[in-house]
Amino acid sequence: MAKQKAFYFDASACIGCKACQIACKDKHDLPLGVRWRRVFEYGGGSWVEQNGVKVPSSLFSSYLSTACQHCESPVCRDVCPVQAITKREDGIVILDSEKCIGCRYCEWACPYSAPQFNEETKAMTKCHFCYDLQAQGLNPACVDACVMRCLDYGELDELRAKYGDLNEIEPLPTNEITNPALVITPHKHSQKSGEGTGRILNLEEEV
Repeated sequence: MAKQKAFYFDASACIGCKACQIACKDKHDLPLGVRWRRVFEYGGGSWVEQNGVKVPSSLFSSYLSTACQHCESPVCRDVCPVQAITKREDGIVILDSEKCIGCRYCEWACPYSAPQFNEETKAMTKCHFCYDLQAQGLNPACVDACVMRCLDYGELDELRAKYGDLNEIEPLPTNEITNPALVITPHKHSQKSGEGTGRILNLEEEV
């Protein structure tokens, strides 16, 4: 296959500390509300009656750290009317905010909500895989910040050989839309995308 950089995420080890999210915001000086990497808490369960009292039953939760998936078939690129989004030879999807006209088509098209609108500049922005750090032989900021070592990156085929080929768990969308360059080790409570019984529990967060 062609070269394709990809992220790896170990959901079984993530504790939801959000160090990766904060490191990304700090490295790129992102304004309030713009989060290139986000950590979601996903969970669910039900209530049952015991001795006349309702108590929780079958509760579950896990965390998902997600950013731009640098998809093999990026729909954000395909809908951009000014070709501000391109895919490099190494598979990294780049958004040129200087070319962007702020139409937000990419934001609406991306199933991962990766492109983020910057109200200050009136242009779209997104994760660019810290290609500047990689060019220096360094790791992406989020990878280095993870205290549980849940994040890794590399060539997609190598990550699949090492960790498997799972790339869709709730609350992510199913993979056939864009072929995300992502490999996941699931949590014991992870559910397949499209078959989830839970919900995102921390949607109100904005940092």
